[in-house]
Amino acid sequence: MSDADARQRIDRIERLIHEEVGRNIFSLCEAARGGLFAAAAALARAPALRLGVITGFYVPRGTPPAAETDGPVGAALLLHGLARVGVACRLATDEPCRPACAAALDGAGLHGVPLDVVQLQAPLDAAIAAWRGAGITHALSIERCGRSADGTPRNLTGLDISAHTAPLDDLFVAGPWDTLAIGDGGNEIGMGALPRSLIAAHIANGEAIACATAAHHLIVAGVSNWAAYALLAALAILRPDWRDGLLPSLDEELDRAVLQATVFRGPAVDGVSRRQTLTVDGLDIATHHRKLRAIRDVAEVG
Repeated sequence: MSDADARQRIDRIERLIHEEVGRNIFSLCEAARGGLFAAAAALARAPALRLGVITGFYVPRGTPPAAETDGPVGAALLLHGLARVGVACRLATDEPCRPACAAALDGAGLHGVPLDVVQLQAPLDAAIAAWRGAGITHALSIERCGRSADGTPRNLTGLDISAHTAPLDDLFVAGPWDTLAIGDGGNEIGMGALPRSLIAAHIANGEAIACATAAHHLIVAGVSNWAAYALLAALAILRPDWRDGLLPSLDEELDRAVLQATVFRGPAVDGVSRRQTLTVDGLDIATHHRKLRAIRDVAEVG
């Protein structure tokens, strides 16, 4: 496959995840266009890839209060694929989101992936030291609330959730790793790569919630889990030697098993409805599986 063909296919996948689901993110998608290829290329070309993933977005007004389903599920599928091709990975979150993230890993059968849990109001020194000691080369944040311009993490309604959110931005930027991020609303770690004025102009409460923490490579999607699926597919395109190991992780039954484990054993809640249901961002599992199949179909061609 030529480089031009690979880029064309990955750009096609990116268009699939640039779907509006009610947050008015089209302008953010346009500003971040090409981010999927850039992020996938950064991972695919690493001589000895070791990936640290950050996820978990707490919903304090959920029923029950818990992490949301968007983020941990996509992270688990991505890590499942990378484990199959021998890439060493770690997952980091904070204590409020630990149950959902642990359940997502368990649902994917990822019992060997280290889970670094940061306590609220505690230093991040141990997590940073663990990542440096593990030789992490790339940090990827998936749907993780980050600091706004005044240092406060806020959800899409503008609610200050600092009482439930450890500043994992500090781990993300602690280096020496390259940084990649996935978000869908403007308030996630990595969104600082976009102008705050752009987020303010197009996203409700954007001026207050826009994350100030930037990433070297940013992927914007209608739903963050979709971007995790897309990154898995893009890697399968760029790394033919990984293709047969990665593509089986783009599987509806695996996704369902991970979502069920995350929701009911975490627990976790839908970030839009704030209820403990088998939905993500207000969309049912059939909708997500149509997107997953469409992404996989592009990766499987050729």
